[in-house]
Amino acid sequence: MPDSLIHPDLRFHSYGTYLRRRFGCRVSKVNVDGGFTCPNRDGTRGTGGCIYCDNASFSPGGTVAEKPIELQMTEGMAYHRHRLGSEKFIVYFQKFTNTYAPVDRLRDLYTRALAHPEVVGISVGTRPDSLSDEAMDLLADLAKRHYVCIELGLQSMDDAILQQIGRGHTLAEYLDAVGRIAGRGIDLCTHLIYGFPGETREGFLRTADLIAGLPVNSVKLHQLHAVKGTRLAELYHRGEFVPITHEEYVATACDFLELLPSRIAIQRLFGSAPLAIRVAPTWDLKNNQMWYSIVNELKRRGTWQGCRLTGACLKAGNL
Repeated sequence: MPDSLIHPDLRFHSYGTYLRRRFGCRVSKVNVDGGFTCPNRDGTRGTGGCIYCDNASFSPGGTVAEKPIELQMTEGMAYHRHRLGSEKFIVYFQKFTNTYAPVDRLRDLYTRALAHPEVVGISVGTRPDSLSDEAMDLLADLAKRHYVCIELGLQSMDDAILQQIGRGHTLAEYLDAVGRIAGRGIDLCTHLIYGFPGETREGFLRTADLIAGLPVNSVKLHQLHAVKGTRLAELYHRGEFVPITHEEYVATACDFLELLPSRIAIQRLFGSAPLAIRVAPTWDLKNNQMWYSIVNELKRRGTWQGCRLTGACLKAGNL
């Protein structure tokens, strides 16, 4: 693994390492709920959200909009200081669409988060169809003085799948948003999901080629999973959604990493949901077991992130 960006034990470019290199200390993301909604819920683009969406499946219990973001930040920072020894923090506006509001409200929330002396930046989760010019200008201005990352949900590059899951936007809208973000001093993270009904491994892996050609700084990837109260859970109970196996997910995640340039940091490689609302798949693995199942498969193959791009995987006789 000649590339210095690749973590020698993990065999990919981890986001934690990227942040440590950039800020010189351990930096953790602290989730907050800014009380946003989504154009795919309020009727602008659709109602009910995406078929898999229930924010309780990926939001820490303490992040609720009734709490001021300062209190959410204090609680989250204390947790990460105790658990990981973190010294600095990025405030992650996570739940729903965090640019989907008047710019004055966005400015108030973002600047309050950045006012804390231990906060080095913000990460803003949003959709390709929800980045107004005013929001972009605000984020670009904040990026002159702070770390700013836009986390853009693509999920799939296949428009048929996007329509099937009720996503409410297209690949073209994602590409337009990427073009508007590029060159403005803002980091870009793209969210992807593998395992949609009818999706093939070959189809999903074309996404690696797409991302490789874009100014994307980091990626979040996880398996499709159904939680209670979602339309996906209803499909599962009717036998219309068959989750991928753990083995299939691990193999595909490793294939994806091998095709992804090492300059792109990996923020996430799997998803989990609280046991109380989890429906399928039920792999019964702890978070660290999921993480290391991918790491160990890369080690078994003798491969690493980006190795297929240089032919190093082939030279090693692994493919």
